[in-house]
Amino acid sequence: MLSKSSMRTPLARVRGLGSAKSGTGHFWLQRVTAVANVLLTIAFLLVVISLIGKPYPAAVATLANPLVAILMLLFVVSGAVHMRLGMQVIIEDYIHSEGLKILAVMANTFFAIAVGAACAFALLKLSFGG
Repeated sequence: MLSKSSMRTPLARVRGLGSAKSGTGHFWLQRVTAVANVLLTIAFLLVVISLIGKPYPAAVATLANPLVAILMLLFVVSGAVHMRLGMQVIIEDYIHSEGLKILAVMANTFFAIAVGAACAFALLKLSFGG
């Protein structure tokens, strides 16, 4: 009879989680946002190139177009999520003190939210003619 010893806790076995908890979801979200960023960056660059040399009212008019505004908001959200995930991996890999790691991950999350919210606010303000 073989021994069925395991390094996992009974709670982890019930939840079906390994030592990394939600690593697979994190991995896939990082890849999905990377692919989305490629496509959205192309859209962003096309908008920026189309605005070269145009006056401010032309930029506001371009961003007032719902399709352009939605694409730019998706670019900001996807970029902020991707940035947070990437920095979180770096923090988890290179900061070994558990308390400092938790603080750094929290600061990273707050920073990504602040950057995303500021960009979204600016885009929405421009797109609604403010």
